[in-house]
Amino acid sequence: MLQVFVYGSLKPGEQYFDRYCAPYLTAMQEAIVYAQLYDLPMGYPAIVPGNHPVRGYLFTFEDPEVLILLDELEDYMPDRPIEQNEYQRKEIQTFDLHQQPLGWAWVYEMTQEQAERLGGVILPEGNWHRNSIDHCS
Repeated sequence: MLQVFVYGSLKPGEQYFDRYCAPYLTAMQEAIVYAQLYDLPMGYPAIVPGNHPVRGYLFTFEDPEVLILLDELEDYMPDRPIEQNEYQRKEIQTFDLHQQPLGWAWVYEMTQEQAERLGGVILPEGNWHRNSIDHCS
């Protein structure tokens, strides 16, 4: 089984859920990780290492090949130099909403420097939705 923590455009109801996740899901549950959440002006978020609770979903997939689809969407290639990837894929500890450990899952994260260079804005509430911030103002 493959577990992936999603916090942005892959969440249920968001832009990429139906295409990249729904057909392959075995299970999902709301979850948190400890990081720092940024809203990027391109209309999607990034997490960076940190200590703030970030809400999302823990997805379980039976087929590990789903990572190939997700890596493509997230512009991550494991054999490419780190600085050429938009995100890095790494394993992170996940928790349920009562802060009980759920285990390790893959997550796509950026460095803080990269999120700031891209014009990211911290979302202190730790929960991203499309239009979290009005980018037109």
